[in-house]
Amino acid sequence: MDKNSANADRNISITRIAMIAALYAALTMLTLTFLQGFAWGPVQFRVSEALCILALFTPAAIPGLTLGCILANLLGILLVGSGPLGLLDVFFGSMATLLGSLWMWHFKDRKPLALLGPVVTNALIVSAYLPLMLAALGFYTIPFTTIDLAGTWPAMYIFGFICIATGEAIVVYGMGWPLAKMLESSGFADKLR
Repeated sequence: MDKNSANADRNISITRIAMIAALYAALTMLTLTFLQGFAWGPVQFRVSEALCILALFTPAAIPGLTLGCILANLLGILLVGSGPLGLLDVFFGSMATLLGSLWMWHFKDRKPLALLGPVVTNALIVSAYLPLMLAALGFYTIPFTTIDLAGTWPAMYIFGFICIATGEAIVVYGMGWPLAKMLESSGFADKLR
């Protein structure tokens, strides 16, 4: 491979990373704007998480999704007003995205298992710090009930784990998997590879 070809490949990778990051951040901001608490609370449906399936097709999705999550979570601090505790989401939420996309790339040949990566990493990691953020905002009553979990971290973690895993599974399997099939059938997945 000559030097010009190597530079062109590097530029394509950087462009892919930037495009994936921008798309993830923009979709997260739309979700935060229109779904509000359902984008950052204990019950989450971040539409942008459907883009995790891009890690099935290109390793550029791993840094792209991670950078997009960092950017979205930084912007989320401004939008939600979570203050310094929002930095937990920037660091640990982005780590969950990084680990989930690494899992997906590793198991890309076994799609049902690959898609489980973001579900598991987000449920395990986000549920651990989310109670701190939500309790500080006074937001930890189980939806549709009057049961307040504030002050009981184990109960908040278990509740968060179940809710985040469920929401993530709905988005990744319900939206991401059909998106992956569409990208494959259109031939676009081959262009990403």
